[in-house]
Amino acid sequence: MNPSEWFTEQVPGAESAFSLKIKQKLHEEQSEFQYLEIYETETFGNLMVIDGCTMVSTRDNFFYHEMMSHPALYSHPDPKRVWIIGGGDCGTLKEVLKHQSVEQALQIDIDERVTRLAEIYFPELCESNNDPRADLRFIDGIKWVKDAAPDSVDIIIVDSTDPIGPAEGLFSEAFYRDCYNCLSENGMVVQQSESALYHMKLIGEMRNAMSQAGFKTLQTLFFPQCLYPSGWWSATIASKADLLKFREQDCADKSFDTVYYNADIHKAAMAQPEFFKKTFSL
Repeated sequence: MNPSEWFTEQVPGAESAFSLKIKQKLHEEQSEFQYLEIYETETFGNLMVIDGCTMVSTRDNFFYHEMMSHPALYSHPDPKRVWIIGGGDCGTLKEVLKHQSVEQALQIDIDERVTRLAEIYFPELCESNNDPRADLRFIDGIKWVKDAAPDSVDIIIVDSTDPIGPAEGLFSEAFYRDCYNCLSENGMVVQQSESALYHMKLIGEMRNAMSQAGFKTLQTLFFPQCLYPSGWWSATIASKADLLKFREQDCADKSFDTVYYNADIHKAAMAQPEFFKKTFSL
């Protein structure tokens, strides 16, 4: 097989890689912030790559977008104001706006080009961009959170790339402290937390920073994501309040469709592998 017919992302230090057979490259550009590529693949639809790392595909994006949004929204007693930091492909925004309780969904991504390319190559993810509750802003999310007033938001979803480049500051104690300060009484922040198989050190540093910032309860959720390193991904919720329960009946009675997420998946995602339990006191 000609190697040029495949896109391959190698994982430094893990001595592994993930590959997709491609039909053609649809687009490439260097934005002000990062290098963006769009491919048409044989079996995963369109694929967005940022700085050489797979970001989103047509075929499997629902795992990530649903698990980054619905567990947090059903863990909060009454989520009305949601901010998404990152998430330029707008898939998480779409999921958030399925909740009728949400009155405002503020989407903040520093790189407008990610959204403009998603509108072209992933239009199904951008279906809710014109929802009157949606507010898309292309600004520095770290600064936005730092400058925000207390009680400004109920849930902050950090839908970021890996902790390098523009996203590096989104994994710091200072950022989590700013999140804590602008969240409402039962507020929470949820952030993608990489793979427990490959990135336990990062998860530990992230959880420690969240705790040091003042959050009372942490919950790491696990879900499949074959596009990302190891194929097994996670999101971590840091809450000012208790996270032992979620609105299970509301979830079971949800009025909208999902592909992966439901009440049983929520409960299953909360289960902690033994090696994870031994590493962290939960």
